[in-house]
Amino acid sequence: MRNNTRISTFILLGLTDDPQLQVLIFIFMLVTYILSVTGNMTIISLTLVNSQLKSAMYFFLQNFSILEISFTTVCVPRFLYSMSTGDRTITYNACASQLFFYIFLGSTEFFLLAVMSYDRYVAICKPLHYVTIMSNKVCKRLVFFCWVGGLLIIMPPLSLGLNLEFCDSNIIDHFLCDASPILKISCTDTWFIEQMAIAFAVMTFIMTLVCVVLSYIYIIKTILKFPSAQQKKKAFSTCSSHMIVVSMTYGSCIFIYIKPSAKEEVKINKGVSVLTSSIAPMLNPFIYTLRNKQVKEALRDSIKKITFFPKK
Repeated sequence: MRNNTRISTFILLGLTDDPQLQVLIFIFMLVTYILSVTGNMTIISLTLVNSQLKSAMYFFLQNFSILEISFTTVCVPRFLYSMSTGDRTITYNACASQLFFYIFLGSTEFFLLAVMSYDRYVAICKPLHYVTIMSNKVCKRLVFFCWVGGLLIIMPPLSLGLNLEFCDSNIIDHFLCDASPILKISCTDTWFIEQMAIAFAVMTFIMTLVCVVLSYIYIIKTILKFPSAQQKKKAFSTCSSHMIVVSMTYGSCIFIYIKPSAKEEVKINKGVSVLTSSIAPMLNPFIYTLRNKQVKEALRDSIKKITFFPKK
């Protein structure tokens, strides 16, 4: 995306040209964004102030919520601005920045989901050693490695992408600056960067998925050995929220990235991108909250402290 060509701005086509649909999409995206930020901020606040939520599991959940807020903020507000003002243009620098953070935060999320799977493995398979293995120092290092991993994934293809030239078209068939539609309009030969991007995406996908699958294989084997049905139910309930989020994240990734070429049509990517950038960040706080007893209790306690004041 070398900025020495005639094209200095891009035009984002968005999701539709139908005015009525645009209104509905705007309301939907705005509501989901507000709910996403509110829900994830609630989880962050609860894990910071509530003494019951100080274990490694909630430390990772706190960082996951920070990632979700960052990810949806990179994608949605710019699109809402475009729909409300009718201004579909985006500068070269803004587009490059959005592309960087979109892939960087998305990659980091996969690494963090893998770490959260390992955390559940230690909690269920090695409960007596959980506090020792998942110490504060270890947890902070794992989260740091997740962010570094996301950065290492994006840097090589992005460094090549900054050298792309755009000669004839500046129209991006998407509502955000994603890699595929940008490669599609470039007049530079994009074969090598496509292959590199696919290789890094597949590597991240497989590495993290192997970690998740192995963790849950050991978790299920351990749970099945529990003597009582109550113990099995409790163990499964501690993993169910994470399993749902993992299924949504990896399922959407398959639709977006497993394809032969970036020159293909990207219409299906628009729908999946709405899921990953708007719907999933909204649902995740509710999934973790509604299916987690400790989080629900912490939320009720916080609401009581806010709404009920002691009598003088």
